[in-house]
Order: sequence, then structure tokens, then C-alpha cells
Amino acid sequence: MTADKEAKYLTEEEQQKLLEKYDPEAGTRKLTGILGYIVFFGLLAFSLFQLYTAVFGVFTAQIQRTVHLGFALSLIFLLFPAKRKKRRKERLQVAWYDIILAILSIGIGAYWPLFFEDLVMSIGRLNTLDFAVGLTAILLVLEATRRTVGMPIMVIALLFILYGLFGSYMPGFLSHRGLTLERMVQTMFFTTEGILGTPLAVSSTFIFLFLLFGSFLIRTGVGQYFNDLSIAIAGRSIGGPAKVAIFSSALQGTISGSSVANVVTSGAFTIPMMKNLGYKKEFAGAVEASASTGGQLMPPIMGAAAFLMVEFIGNGITYWDIAKAAIIPAILYFSGIWIMTHFEAKRLGLRGLTKEEMPSRKEVFGKIYLLIPIIAIVVLLMSNITVTHAALYSILISIIVGFINKDAGMKVMDIVYALVDGARTALAVAAATAAAGIIVGIVTKTGLGLKLANGLIDLAGGYLIPTLMLTMVAALVLGMGSPTTANYVITSTIAAPAMILLGVPDLSAHLFVFYFGIIADITPPVALAAFAAAGVSGGEPIKTGVESAKLAIAAFIIPYIFVLSPEMLMINTTGIETVWVVFTAMTGMIAIGAGVIGYWVRSMHWVERILAAIVGLLLIYPETISDIVGLVTFAVLLVLQYVQKKDKGGKDTSNRNLERTN
Repeated sequence: MTADKEAKYLTEEEQQKLLEKYDPEAGTRKLTGILGYIVFFGLLAFSLFQLYTAVFGVFTAQIQRTVHLGFALSLIFLLFPAKRKKRRKERLQVAWYDIILAILSIGIGAYWPLFFEDLVMSIGRLNTLDFAVGLTAILLVLEATRRTVGMPIMVIALLFILYGLFGSYMPGFLSHRGLTLERMVQTMFFTTEGILGTPLAVSSTFIFLFLLFGSFLIRTGVGQYFNDLSIAIAGRSIGGPAKVAIFSSALQGTISGSSVANVVTSGAFTIPMMKNLGYKKEFAGAVEASASTGGQLMPPIMGAAAFLMVEFIGNGITYWDIAKAAIIPAILYFSGIWIMTHFEAKRLGLRGLTKEEMPSRKEVFGKIYLLIPIIAIVVLLMSNITVTHAALYSILISIIVGFINKDAGMKVMDIVYALVDGARTALAVAAATAAAGIIVGIVTKTGLGLKLANGLIDLAGGYLIPTLMLTMVAALVLGMGSPTTANYVITSTIAAPAMILLGVPDLSAHLFVFYFGIIADITPPVALAAFAAAGVSGGEPIKTGVESAKLAIAAFIIPYIFVLSPEMLMINTTGIETVWVVFTAMTGMIAIGAGVIGYWVRSMHWVERILAAIVGLLLIYPETISDIVGLVTFAVLLVLQYVQKKDKGGKDTSNRNLERTN
């Protein structure tokens, strides 16, 4: 066995370069002087506006959303240059046209507050100024989206606009009467069905506050504590650093909405540890990528799309209902990665960290109070208070904890910096949700959603499984080129209705597209989180992506299971039934993990691997007969593993030529 001895840990500068390469949100200008102050206080004002409306109540929908949009667009044009290659320069003067675009954005944000009564009384009739402002808003949103989250989502939104304008020329069931340009502009900016629709509504309320909460958690030192706690819990076990990466990334994912950012910040610490221990570069990168990507699947804070899900599903569903339903799938996802890294470590004969390499457990567990904000938000979300107040109280608690934590050395100015950082992370989300609103508006006005849902069902022959497979492919393809938020909006508007028409519960259908939109980040050929991990590990990007997809195999299986059997989402189940579902599913993940890695108690023949995978699927599917057959077969396989572990000479006979090199 060979290993990369003393693998290099990335410097902060190297981490930033990786972020800029794979994450469009990371490549902002480094402004100084007057413009630097303008942006700093603009971001601060953005956060203060959001906190004010959270405490004293939001304004009328159009005013709340346009002010939010105006803040975001103006700051985007000052911070994000038109050409990405310029972003790495330490200092970059803002181009003259970006200043003009920022001023126009301020005008967009002020238009509804200034002319609210006139616009309401006009009843949809636009004058020349209204038309110019609305058209400008559409163009600014498209350009801001391109700069912050990339070209694909901007192109998709533009294609939907063209479909709305020229739908009368479309063939077959896609044809519609077509919208005039004036009607298009009126829908997009002067109703709450377009840019100012539900996605931006959620961004301007819930999402912003939870991003702010994450920013305060980082300032309190919780991010670093997650790493220390992970090492204290898992460091000494077999293949300890890989398990540290899983545990740490799952926790980090609760405060980070970006898979790539999670990979780079957490992976800069965990990937070199894994390489030093003896894991291959690609496998080390894959562990970090799959775990970091899964952070958005982990309750209680599941990323921006989960808040959109509350609004899109409606019917009285709460955020806690979604978080509760996602608990078992999330446990299975991370358990699958944990199990496979354990079997890989056993296969390679890798050790855990030595006592000297471990932090003091007494000191680590002595700071367990740093988790109070996370615990608080779970309790608050379970209570009857609003999501907005849950976020506000959690922010306040995190500030108190930050002052208690002497290592963080939190001061009053850290509160200001946290407000600025939180607003900065919200910019890309605001742009993406505004662009998603364009798509939703076109779908609503043209009836495209129902048409595509029926078309999808017809293409699948009216059968559920083929419909699920087509939906999965659509979500993965969209997810390769767009952020989770926009991906979810598109697939939940177009694909989820097809599943619902076939009798799938609303929550199951929406979680299905949510899952596949997220794991697109580790699905080749475009797997940004895996590619970022390869940048840290020095491994081959495509191989890292393939390994990531293997480790995250649970995410490709579980959505089908909870659609076919909603018991996994704790829908209409008792406590005993839930415990049984978790037990059988976890047992199934052990079998699948062994089959994928090719090692259990000993190395496995290919026939055993296939059989183990089948047994795992039987156990994960929550049905009595499949559970009984799966458990019996699981027991037989396990006994055979022990019986055949060694021959009379004490050697492993299952695979004498097992390779233990990298």
C-alpha cells in the first residue's frame, strides 16, 4: 500500500482560487476606497432591512420583494464583474457600465414603493414608463443571474420567455396563443406571478434570515468546532479521517447552502488527513464531495429549496413537516457513505488517528454549548412559532453563544461583519429565485406545467416507474447547470405534477425532485462538488465524480423508495413502524455498502456483491415480505462471510490477489 505522505493542506488563498474556479458565487471583486465602503454599507443596509421587516412585519408583497430585489441587483453589479476571468485580481475598479446597471437596479427597487397606489389603481394597464421599467427589470435579472450562478439558468429563463412570446409557433400540445411583449412585461414585474412571485417571496423572508443565521454561526466559531467534535467522536475508529469528513461535512452543511463551498472549506482540512492515512486521492475527494453535497439534505436546515417547498406544496404543510420527513432519508444517505468508507478502510487495512493526533476530548466536549444555537432552532421549528421568529431567536442565541466562547473572541464589530457576510451570501439566491420566478410565471400563464406533466406521463406510457426515471434525468441534467434553488423550482413546476397526477403524495413528489437536484453536484459528467474536491486532493476529476456517485448511491435509491412507500417519510406511521423502517433500511445499507465496495467481513466474489445489493434493496423497501426475505438472506450472507473468512492455513481465500495499493 502506498500513500501520499504529509499531504499538503491548502492555504486560504488556494481555497479561494478553487472556490472561484468551481463556484460562480465566490468570484467577487475586492473593492477598496469609496466603492468598497458603498458596498460594505449597502450589504449592511440589506441585512438591516430584512431584520426590520422580520421583527416589525413585512411590507406589502410588491414593496417587500422589489426592495429586496433592488438591494440584490445593485450589489451584484458592483461586486460581480461581467467577465469571470477578471475576478481573481486583488483590486478591480468597477466598470462604468456596472455603475449604470447598479443605479438602474436601485430604480427598479424603488419603483413599486414610490408609485404603489398608481400601479394598483392602473389595474394592469402600463404606461410607457411602466413598460420601460418592467422590461429593464427582466433584463437586469437575467444578467445578474448569469454573473452570480452561471449561464445555464439564464439561458433556461430566456428560453421560457421566448416560449411565452412565440408559443403560437410551437408544434402539438406545446402550442399556445402567445403573449404580447406588453403582457409579458406586465406579468413579469407588475404581478406576483413572475419575478415578484413565490420564489422571490421566500428569498425576501425565510431564506435570507437562515443565511444570516449561518453567517452568525460561523462567527461564533461553530464551524471550527464541528471539525474538532467530529475528530473527537470518529477520529480513533478504523479509517477515522474519512468518518471525520462525513460527520463534519454533514454538520457544516446545516450552515452552508453551497456544496462547493462546503467541499473546499471542510475538505481543505479532511482530504489531506485521508490521503496521509492511505486513502486514494479520488476516494478521499469523493468522501468529502458526497458528504458535503448531502449537507443540504440534512435537517433541520436543508438549504433554500426546502423553504420554497413549504410555499409550493401549501395545504397547511410546515417547514417542520418537511424536515421531519427528510430525517430517515438523510440518516440513510450519510450512513451509506459512512458504511462504505468503513469497508474501504478495512479492505485497505487503514488505521484511525493515534492518541497523539487527537484533540483533547475533555476540551472538545467542554465546548458542547456551541451547539446550543443548532439545538435551539430545532426546538423552535418544532414549536408553534413562525419560521421567521425561529430564525430571529436563533440568531440572537448564536450571538450570545459567540460572546461566551472565548476562543472566538467575538466583538460588537463581528456582529456587523456577520450581517455583511450574510447579505453577501444572499445575493446569488435572490438572483436565482428572481430568474426562477420568470420560469414559474411563463408556466402559469401558458399552462405549460400541466401540458408537460401530461406529456411526460404519455412518454412514460402512463406508468409510474418510467415517469420517475424521466423526472430523475431531468432533475440531474438541470442540476448540472443551475443552483439547487432554481433546479427545484423548475422541476417542481414541470415534473412533480406528473407524479402527483399518478397518485404520488405531494411531499414525496417534491422531495424526489429536491433530492436529484442536489446530487447533480456529484453526478458526472458535470459534478462541480466532485471537481472541487479533486482540486483539493489532486485526483482525477471524472474518477472522483464516479467515486462520489458510488458513495452517494443511497441518494439514487431512496427517492424511489419513499415515492413507492411514503412510510419512509414518516407519513401515516406509528412510532414502532418508524423504528422498524429505520432498522431494516440501515441493515439494507450495510448490505449495499458491502456490495459496492466488495468487502464485508472479507473480500467478496462478484456474485456475492450482486446478491448483497439485491438484499439491501429488499430491506430498504418498507414492506413486510421484502423485509423478511431480506433479513433471512442477510443473515445467511453474513454467516457465510465469517465461515469462509479463513481457510485452514489462516489466509483469506476469497480473493488472494486483493490489491492494497493506490
